[in-house]
Amino acid sequence: MYKCPCKSGKEYDECCGVFHKGKLPKTPLELMRSRYCAYVLNLTDYLLNTDKNATQNDKEDIENFSKSVGWIGLKIVECFDNVVEFKAYFRADGKVSVLHEKSFFSFEEGRWFYSGGEILKAKADRNETCPCGSGKKFKKCCWD
Repeated sequence: MYKCPCKSGKEYDECCGVFHKGKLPKTPLELMRSRYCAYVLNLTDYLLNTDKNATQNDKEDIENFSKSVGWIGLKIVECFDNVVEFKAYFRADGKVSVLHEKSFFSFEEGRWFYSGGEILKAKADRNETCPCGSGKKFKKCCWD
């Protein structure tokens, strides 16, 4: 057992693991967290199956992206209705970056799907609390 990469504080098997094994997320937030976790764990099929617009042609791009970055952590900024705004921190090519997105979800055929997103401008700040969950400042933890 280990803590879930989505930073919920729960064990993986009791958090995103249940969705990766087939349980359907009940909310857009559960789906968003489980999708982030799927990127961390490189669960490409889960990502394809939960994206309304993805096709099998996207599989290689998703796999390459997931493998090319080292995920640091996830922060939920805001969640309302079918929208989840988040920041996902990662390291690529020796540089710390942040993906800040307002994600949109749709409920179809009895389940939630990721239906698109709006990328927002953001940069990782060395003085903010580290997204890994340590409680330390980013510059004293995962920055380097």
